[in-house]
Amino acid sequence: MTEISAKVAVLDDETDMLENCRRLLSRWGHKPICFSDPMKAEEIVDSERPDIFITDIRMPGRSGLDVLTSLRERAPQMPVIVFTAFASVESAIEAIKAGAFDYIVKPFTLDGFKIVLDRAVESQRLRSENENLKRQVASAFGADNIIGQSEPMVKLGEMIRKVARSTANVLIHGESGTGKELVARCVHANSDRAARPIVPVDCASIPETLLESELFGYQKGAFTGAVQNRAGLFETAEGGTLFFDEIGEMPLGLQAKMLRVLQERTFRRLGGNDLRHADVRVLAATNRDLDAERKAGRFREDLYFRLGVITISVPPLRERTGDVELLANHFAKRFAKQSGLPFAKISRQAIGLLESYVWPGNVRELQNVMERAITLSSGEVIVPDDLPGHISGNDGSQPAAVPDEDSFKAAKERCVENFEKNYLRAILENCRYNITKVARVSGLNRRTIYRLMERYGFRQPD
Repeated sequence: MTEISAKVAVLDDETDMLENCRRLLSRWGHKPICFSDPMKAEEIVDSERPDIFITDIRMPGRSGLDVLTSLRERAPQMPVIVFTAFASVESAIEAIKAGAFDYIVKPFTLDGFKIVLDRAVESQRLRSENENLKRQVASAFGADNIIGQSEPMVKLGEMIRKVARSTANVLIHGESGTGKELVARCVHANSDRAARPIVPVDCASIPETLLESELFGYQKGAFTGAVQNRAGLFETAEGGTLFFDEIGEMPLGLQAKMLRVLQERTFRRLGGNDLRHADVRVLAATNRDLDAERKAGRFREDLYFRLGVITISVPPLRERTGDVELLANHFAKRFAKQSGLPFAKISRQAIGLLESYVWPGNVRELQNVMERAITLSSGEVIVPDDLPGHISGNDGSQPAAVPDEDSFKAAKERCVENFEKNYLRAILENCRYNITKVARVSGLNRRTIYRLMERYGFRQPD
């Protein structure tokens, strides 16, 4: 008896055959739907919605091939198995070519019938699980599930829905911590490629010497240490999506090879001669101004335009009026559930402080702040004392005076600069200048950390 019960329709003009099938299917735990009129095949499929359909090839009035052709159009995902006499195996092969799942030769053995049936049932189970997974992924990463009700986020959700229907390359830009990877995953989850993987590539964290082999793979003997063939990420993402995070960090030499892949949709493994097809959609993200990088000669102009067929701008948190409270409550509930800690609400005073803060680290910084608040809170309500000192004002700092002649932009840039400098000093000292740990705690990539250290004059102690 199979572990999975299926609804199986059987069409045959022989009464004894139908009764035989009814008895066997019931014994194996399935629900049989047996009938002899081939003109009722579509009606049975519409009314009973069987999981599997079995039909004889030769029947008076209508052939099994005609039934198969009709069912392929009506229920393309339903496996159709055909019965055929030993002398008519050619007809069964013709049915396979027309889309039949398999065929069973009459007279059949019980084991032979059951093996074919079990394969069809398992095929349906896997397809059903795959469809459920796709629905769950689409639910988790649907554009409607991006948290935010501000106008910029409403527009972002609309953009994601439109872009997901396309096959074009997409360039996602925004400041660090705004959620560019989440946007990429939403685009993938709502696209026709959702059943295939989305493979992220962090261009900033993979050393330049390894990035090419990571992307394209290599053949045995291509270089010292290449002791066996290895598929690259383009092959891993076959049929799916490759997401290049921090694409602005990609070396110029590798940019030329990327351009060729995007143009020709083919590539070679390192040390190999065979051209391989690249059936992937490319999404790329950056917090750099790639247009400025292009003009400065640090990013290839042709690759820039090839990647940016469609561009999506992810707004910084400071421009998302009204979203801070929504996000703060979302993160607080999530971390409280994960850690088993109590949480009821965030006090109005704490909300006021969160909303008045400029959030240079954007959503990622808010997420870290709420995880800290949940961990340190002494009750069910998060209060100002549960927030970091630079937000609550308990670190002794006072808001900087803003001269009357300062523009909003200049004042904001100065506040962001002061925060970056103070934050960087504190986290470097706390992590004892261990850059790997700083990157993990802050969520910044190593190159960004080194760039900020150089900007503000911080040096690693000997």
